[in-house]
Order: sequence, then structure tokens, then C-alpha cells
Amino acid sequence: MIIPESGPPVLTATAMRAAEQAAIAAGTPALTLMERAAAAAARAILAHHPSSSATILCGPGNNGGDGYGIAQLLTASGMDVTVAADALPIGEPAATMAARWSGRVVPLREAPPAPLLVDALFGTGLARPLADGVQAALDRLRGHSATVIAIDITSGLDSDTGAALGRPLPAARTISFAAAKPGHVLGAGGALTGMLEVVDIGIPVNSQIALTARPRLVPLPHDVHKYARGHALVVEGGLGGAAALAGLAALRVGAGLVTLAGEGASLPALALMRRTDAAAWPLLADRRLKAVLIGPGLEPDARAKDWLRRLLGGSRPLVIDAGALALLDGGPIGSPAVLTPHEGEFARLFGPIGNDRIAAVQAAARQVDAVVLLKGSASIIAAPDGRVAINAHASSWLATAGSGDVLAGMVAGLLAQGLAPFEAAQAAAWLHGEAGRQLGPGGIADDLVALLPPVLHSLLASL
Repeated sequence: MIIPESGPPVLTATAMRAAEQAAIAAGTPALTLMERAAAAAARAILAHHPSSSATILCGPGNNGGDGYGIAQLLTASGMDVTVAADALPIGEPAATMAARWSGRVVPLREAPPAPLLVDALFGTGLARPLADGVQAALDRLRGHSATVIAIDITSGLDSDTGAALGRPLPAARTISFAAAKPGHVLGAGGALTGMLEVVDIGIPVNSQIALTARPRLVPLPHDVHKYARGHALVVEGGLGGAAALAGLAALRVGAGLVTLAGEGASLPALALMRRTDAAAWPLLADRRLKAVLIGPGLEPDARAKDWLRRLLGGSRPLVIDAGALALLDGGPIGSPAVLTPHEGEFARLFGPIGNDRIAAVQAAARQVDAVVLLKGSASIIAAPDGRVAINAHASSWLATAGSGDVLAGMVAGLLAQGLAPFEAAQAAAWLHGEAGRQLGPGGIADDLVALLPPVLHSLLASL
């Protein structure tokens, strides 16, 4: 049994400021929080990116204050550190941190290249394009073989949307405090953040939004049988390969039995079952059938409408994908369900996504009273109660025909094993992304299915 795990919480800039102010109001001085942030960042840098010398770019706000604190601690460790800044912070506690620094300070335009470059210019809340002088300094440093470490968020990224507000320097690692930010994984953030490390500095965080994390795999009991592992039904469309991929994925992710409903002439694996529609309809009354997937390869014709009419409004969990999404009217589904649209399908069903992708998917989930999984480089999974999981554990190798069918089949397979819709979608997205990371050049969706056993085995081996 797969057990999903939640990763770091995610906060918008406004929510992060509120969390900081609440911590200060509860008795933790702002200077203490900044000292903790600098210490945590310095520990991470020394642990993962030790160097003989470093250049630290410091801005005029709190992000710059973190940078001055990091400069002190790296210098104390024996590193040769230069700070590059155009203006000292004037607000507290950043001004106090800057006043403690007695080392070299040069203008940004003279920032020397170094093996380690720490970006502490602008953090959460930047909403304007980078100034020309700042952009020129970043461009001058671009292309040197430095390892770039971003503090809080890469300077020039909108922390709420991931939009690039100029030409940011891509980071090898981003060290964020207390929570991740949407901009770390959305938009350009996915390519500019590098390895994201969220460190605890004593700010209590409550959020309905979190990143996905590596799930756990609980070994099966010794007396398990195939129906105990779950029976999933996949309604096959005219493009039978899509449903076959989905059915194989449902089996590989752990369902005990998978049946394809349709008129196909051959099976992609002997372990898959097939029934005609007439023979499959009685399965809907069988309590051992635990989940149904409809949509892969499906044409939006009379047959598809008939199947959807039979499925909607029942208590059995559904996965609604591809062709079946075109048959929905945007109203409540009436059954426990996961909808798996890509951007085009989402826009046709719910309207334009807009700048706030998270809010758009949350609104869609409330509208249909079902879980919505918006597929993308960072997939957003929203439940009707407002919970959101963002899965950035993915790979560009997943951009291949049939990849979405594999994901839909995985969700169905996890639903068949008893996971709730939100948890099934969350775990499937992470596992799908892990398989994609192992896929590599030349891989196709069939290979994704074949990679699921070693992906699952790695979870078991980590127990």
C-alpha cells in the first residue's frame, strides 16, 4: 500500500509576512529570526557547497540582512568573503546585521566572480522588474562557473507566481525559510530555483498548500489476495492504446485486478482482463470493483455518454480523463472523483487559468466538488475543501504521448487500493514524476509503466 506524504508547506508572500509578524508578536524578536535564518543558510552552504571564497550580493532589505549575517558566518568558517551592495539596509533588523559586517564591501557593478555566489538581493515580495543596474550586475556575473545559492528565492522571481521580473541568475540551490513559496516551483521558478531546501527558523506555519513528497510503501500482509488489493475498471476508447497504457499502469502501481471494457481485439499484457460493454456493466454492481477510469482514447460519442451516465452519481471513485472531460458540463460530479486535465482541457471546462494557477484549480475543485489535478511541469492538485498539493517532482521527459494516460491509470490503481481521491492523486503525481526522472532520452510512455516496479522497489528498500 502506498501512503502519500506531504512536503514543506507553501505560503504566498502575504501569508509569509503574516506568519513572521505572528511569530514576532508571540515573543520572538525579528533580529532573532534573522540570525536564525543566516545561521541555517550558512550551515546549508557549508554542508553542500564548501568553497575557498564567496561573493555575496546583498540588497537593501531583509534579504540583504540575511546576506550580511551569512557573510559573517562564512568568514568565521575560514572562507574569503566579499559583499557586493549598492546601499546599506536602513530598516531593522537588517540594518543591525549589516552593521556587524566589517569585511570587504564593493558596489554591485564590481562584484568579483567567485566559486560561490550567494544571491541575497531581493526575497519574497518583489513585485517590480529588476533595476537596470542590478540587472547589469547579474548579467556580468552570468556565465562564470560559480555555484549560485539563492537566499529565500532567486532575485527577480515573483514569489507568488514564478514569473521572471527580468533575467534572474539560475540557482543551484535555494534556501527558503519556514515554507516554500509558489514561485519556487511555478512558472520560471521551476528552472531557476535549483534544489529547494526549506529550513526551520521557528516560525509556526499553517497552510492548506504543500509540496508533494516521497511516499511510503507499506508491505502487503501475507494473506492478501487480488480483490483485497483492488479491482479497477478502465473504459476503453477507440484509441485502445491509451486505455491499455492506463490499465497497465493501474496494475503496476498495485491494483490486484484490472479490466478493460471495450471491443479491442488484443491485450497488451496477459495479466489484463477484457470484457465487452455488455459484460462489463454488471461489474458496476460488484462491490469488489473499487475504482473506474474513463477517458483515455475515448471519443465523445453516444457510447461514452452512456458510460458516463452510468458512472456519475454513484459512490465508487472515478478518474475522469481526456475524452470524458469533454462530456462534463462543469457542474458537481456527484461521485468521489479525480479529474486530470491538461491546460487546454482545463480552460475548456473551467475558463482561462489566469495568473494565479493555484486559486484557479482550487476554484475548479469547489465547482465540480471533486479533486482536480492540473497537469504540467508543476502539477497542481486541489481538493474541494481547499487543500492543495503541488508536485514539482517531475521531468521534461514526461512530455511524450501517453504519459497522461499512465498517470490517470496510476490514480485509478491507487483509488482501487483504498486511497482517498486527493491522496491518490498526490501519490500518483510523485511516482509518475519519479518514473519520468528515470526515463531519460528516447523513453516513451510504455517505458514509464515498465519503470514503476523499480520506483516502487526503491520505496520498499528505504523502509
